[in-house]
Amino acid sequence: MSAAETIFRVEPDQLVTVLTHHFDAPPELVFETYSDPQMIPKWWGPGDLSTVVVAMEVRMGGVWRFVQHDAAGTEFAFHGVYHEVSPPSRLVQTFEYEGDPTQVILETITFGVDGDGTKLTTSSVFSSVADRDTMVAAGMERGARQSMDRLASLLGSPRR
Repeated sequence: MSAAETIFRVEPDQLVTVLTHHFDAPPELVFETYSDPQMIPKWWGPGDLSTVVVAMEVRMGGVWRFVQHDAAGTEFAFHGVYHEVSPPSRLVQTFEYEGDPTQVILETITFGVDGDGTKLTTSSVFSSVADRDTMVAAGMERGARQSMDRLASLLGSPRR
């Protein structure tokens, strides 16, 4: 995958990170795959971690919780609440890493038409620049890029 296919932006002194990725699949298919609990373990997170979906109720007010494990068995858990579910164009949810329960991130994921494909954009709003910087330093970009690579592969998207 070319570096230009997934763009991860962090602006100085801003509370937001923005990830953009282009898929050669229609928004309906990208949204469906993104929101299917059976598909999440196949693409969510870095490839060297396994992911288990503990809960995933993709509806307004529904909850989600994913637990990842590394090769040594170390557990990394994440959870949130869906605040908006508008298939196939938009999801709004909270994102919390259970290892740092003081951080609650508000994510807006849009699935826009991009020619014959989809432009997925994730805007993550943090409560402080320090919280944002902590997540970025912990590997947020690596995980996001690998997730998009894995999702593209799952969807059969050719590399640009």
